[in-house]
Amino acid sequence: MDLLIMAILIATGTFMLNAKEQRRRIVLLGSHLGHYQIEKLMEALTDGYLRALGESTDERRDQIWSLLSTTELQLSEQFSRFAADFAKVGEEQTRVSRLSMAFPFVEKLLPALTFDMRKALAIHARGIAHVVQNTGHLSPKDRAYMMTAELFLMQHTCHWFCKSRTIATARMLARHQTPHEQLVASVSAETRSAYNTLIKGG
Repeated sequence: MDLLIMAILIATGTFMLNAKEQRRRIVLLGSHLGHYQIEKLMEALTDGYLRALGESTDERRDQIWSLLSTTELQLSEQFSRFAADFAKVGEEQTRVSRLSMAFPFVEKLLPALTFDMRKALAIHARGIAHVVQNTGHLSPKDRAYMMTAELFLMQHTCHWFCKSRTIATARMLARHQTPHEQLVASVSAETRSAYNTLIKGG
């Protein structure tokens, strides 16, 4: 019985410490995102992509692609500023556990098992800018597909920072029916290489 009580106390304490840390991370990320319209622009862009792909004529699709180019540029500029802003946060607040589940104090006790959220956001900012600039000369449809992957992978990273890797992956599956592995495979080669190096500690 004593062991059972001890186990319950440890589990309860771990849950409370995790909840406190997750609230801190949510507030930290939200305090920086609140200065921008990134979420609103993302929604407008992904909805616009679906609308363009659903059009039956090339002329109408081209009109929508043209209109969306302004939204893409605004999103890229705002996210780059957000990433630069978040880069000013101290490293002790930006470490993210590579473990699947959240455990308290991993960032302090086992820093080798963490990565830096500031570097992750910088990778996503470059990835979004890369697609907007279309250095790979992709078709509008292929650009829309790659941009969506870049944005969803960035969302996954933000959920990972606030909660855990497992929860972030579950949310992607629930909201977008997209596995994490598919997102990584669908972004640009530059994003994929930098991202994998960061999260795997290479």
